Amino acid sequence: MPVLDICTVKIADAFAASLASARIRETPYRHWLLTDALPDETLHALAELPAAPAEIGDTQGRRETHNSSRRFFAPGNLWDGTCQAVAQTFQAPETVAMLAEATGAPLEGASLRIEYCQDRDGFWLEPHTDIGAKLFTMLVYLGDDPAMGTDIYDTEKRHLGAAPFGFGRGLIFVPGDDTWHGFEKRRIDGVRKSIIVNYVKPEWRARHELAFANTPVLFPN
Repeated sequence: MPVLDICTVKIADAFAASLASARIRETPYRHWLLTDALPDETLHALAELPAAPAEIGDTQGRRETHNSSRRFFAPGNLWDGTCQAVAQTFQAPETVAMLAEATGAPLEGASLRIEYCQDRDGFWLEPHTDIGAKLFTMLVYLGDDPAMGTDIYDTEKRHLGAAPFGFGRGLIFVPGDDTWHGFEKRRIDGVRKSIIVNYVKPEWRARHELAFANTPVLFPN
């Protein structure tokens, strides 16, 4: 992995401050609500990436319905300076150790996966939990429409509300059998943009989705 540059250090410092001040909610499962998750210039650069949103039909409530059109921060996909800097930040041992300590997620030896999401009207996600190969989930929002937050459910899949949506706001949780979330069907004006940061188990098959496919994350020495 490249040595961290000034831009990446700035991203790391901003994220550390955001995580330290995050609001922790225990209901219906433990989750963290972030503000100013990344520096303002980083957020704007991500929101303005020259990647046109795909024209897709019904998602049937799952992102994987249209896997071929999904975009990731990975070589050969989205890998400009800002994407690389964000990926390097979340690959850095210091960031990994900080997240593991804050959330309890078992991250050492996992792989980093960052998806760039551009959701258009008609998009929706059925309630799901992210259990399986995903060890950690974070969403960082790149828009201002307060109605676009991730929906949160209890174990009976009853809708309890949504995470606050706003430029630089975010949601973290450690996937488990109770971490039900989704996106209710509702009108999307324009494009709903976000990034999803996951750490996944070594057996993750879609290696092209990984930021550093051959380099698992480690804790500091």
